[in-house]
Amino acid sequence: MSEPIKTLPLVLEPPRGRGKPPRHLADFSADERKAAAEELGLPAFRVKQVAHHYFARLQRDPEAMTDLPAAQRDAIAQALLPPLLSTVKVQEADQGTTLKTLWRLFDGALVESVLMRYSERATVCVSSQAGCGMACPFCATGQGGLQRNMSTAEIVDQVVDAAAAMAHGRVAGGPGRLSNVVFMGMGEPLANYKAVVGAVRRMTSPAPDGLGMSARNITVSTVGLAPRMRQLADEGVPVTLALSLHAPDDELRDELVPINTRHSVEEAVSAAKHFFDVTGRRVSIEYAMMRDINDQAWRADLLAELLLAHGEGRGWVHVNLIPLNEVPGSRFTRSRDEDMDEFVRRLVSRGISTTIRDTRGDEIDAACGQLAASDA
Repeated sequence: MSEPIKTLPLVLEPPRGRGKPPRHLADFSADERKAAAEELGLPAFRVKQVAHHYFARLQRDPEAMTDLPAAQRDAIAQALLPPLLSTVKVQEADQGTTLKTLWRLFDGALVESVLMRYSERATVCVSSQAGCGMACPFCATGQGGLQRNMSTAEIVDQVVDAAAAMAHGRVAGGPGRLSNVVFMGMGEPLANYKAVVGAVRRMTSPAPDGLGMSARNITVSTVGLAPRMRQLADEGVPVTLALSLHAPDDELRDELVPINTRHSVEEAVSAAKHFFDVTGRRVSIEYAMMRDINDQAWRADLLAELLLAHGEGRGWVHVNLIPLNEVPGSRFTRSRDEDMDEFVRRLVSRGISTTIRDTRGDEIDAACGQLAASDA
């Protein structure tokens, strides 16, 4: 590399002093809902009715909850389903099969989610923080800094909205079902650990306690918070773990992913292997391909050696190469096709499962690393 990569200060904790989002049904476990019902002076079955509307019928409009007493309907809904996300802007791409929504949170913070419909599945990419404190220099979100963690319900509400959009035919292709969730939007999910795990539990709990999704169809991404990766392995929720590695050596990764100065490449990969050993779930290694930065053939060899040193690559890990989604004004650019092809060839020749990700929504800045939550 000809010049050092400039990075922003690394922030692990959000700024203090902000108010909390209003309490919402999705913030509570089933047991906590009973306590909430008592606190609100409601019989437990009323809370269960509201949960059925929200999680099973994907309904948030109190007027549609006709099994609630008309005189109490608005008050009950306001107490259990306070508005969390307000739509600022929706953009479409890929003939209407990709929708990016800009949301305003209760305190004015802006976040984005992206719903992508494919022939065999529909995936929503959700945010877990307003902004991001990881300061990766090639990522638009990281350049804006961290504003705050999102609550469990603020995360879940993005998924409920996406599920409703599919069910009600708001995505090109007619009515369908949301099948997958990826925590690859704004923020570092494992830096907001409690809320993210709570959201996963709401998504996977059967209705009316949750959305009844398969944990295997939920992917939690991280830049390598090794202790949290190990903790996630023991949660009993067999999600897919995606490690955003982006470099196989500490010298380069210290610059591309500043958290590496606290949790090295070896620590991150060892924690990923531990996740596989505990859950049996194959880990995805995310690797953004940047021209003349991390895409050299010798780095492909180094990555293969790193992964194979922790076990047979084909068995425990899959490498997902991501053609860099370029950010205006950034000096980081997408790798040449021939360099990506050679990178794949070298990994596959060592027996490591490898693919190049199909990019969606880059023309509306909806692709991985492009979410900046601007309402300009």
